[in-house]
Amino acid sequence: MTWTDLARIPVWTGFGALLLIILMMLDSLFTRYKDFQEIKAGNVAVTTRFMMKLFAQSIILYQAISKSSDMWEALILSIVSFIVLLVLEWFIRILLKALIDLRLDQGIREGKVAYALFAGSIHLAGALIIGAI
Repeated sequence: MTWTDLARIPVWTGFGALLLIILMMLDSLFTRYKDFQEIKAGNVAVTTRFMMKLFAQSIILYQAISKSSDMWEALILSIVSFIVLLVLEWFIRILLKALIDLRLDQGIREGKVAYALFAGSIHLAGALIIGAI
């Protein structure tokens, strides 16, 4: 390990943290409720789903950074993966609503932790699948 390798640690960490914050803020725009307001109000279901989504995005970001030779490549991989995960979540949400009348966003907003765990597991499974590619 060289000094150059050590200098890369804070740069890549800062890049990763900034990208993670941006992705989580973008994700909060696609929910049918205000994530941060619900979290501040103590909604455990929203917090649970948000934390599982944060972990899922971290998995994707980890894979993008570890497979990339530069930051631009990691950025592109992360953005594409984020979009794929959003589409996957949207598709599963529509299927659940159509097939069994399960409305994840509504249940999460109402504080149903089981709904949040279900939605969060979709994110985690999607992240693991996307990260394997």
